[in-house]
Amino acid sequence: MGGKTPIEALGVPEGGKKLHATKRSRKNRGMPPPATFDIDTLPGSSNLTALETAAVIRRTPGALEQWRRDPNHPLKWRYVDGRPLYRVDAVRDYLAKCEKTTKAPRKHNAHGDGRGALP
Repeated sequence: MGGKTPIEALGVPEGGKKLHATKRSRKNRGMPPPATFDIDTLPGSSNLTALETAAVIRRTPGALEQWRRDPNHPLKWRYVDGRPLYRVDAVRDYLAKCEKTTKAPRKHNAHGDGRGALP
């Protein structure tokens, strides 16, 4: 056999340990940390990347990716060199619309007619 054991002939190092193939790095799909800049101080014509926008509106980059599949989504974007960019004024408009539609939580009761629960 030429002095090699069957395992050595197959290219497995002595001791049976496998060599780990280099792993591709994956994108971090979680929530980015809060933005390190104040969006209100930026000019409205400035562009933000998807990651910066996600940090400002506190969503995941994956959520923005899903929203871009809907051409009628209220957060507007445009592609520049194949990358989605968000204008600061569009992000501000989106945040303002979200604040208007967010309602204060209502107290629920068992009756459903506004009466308080009986003790």
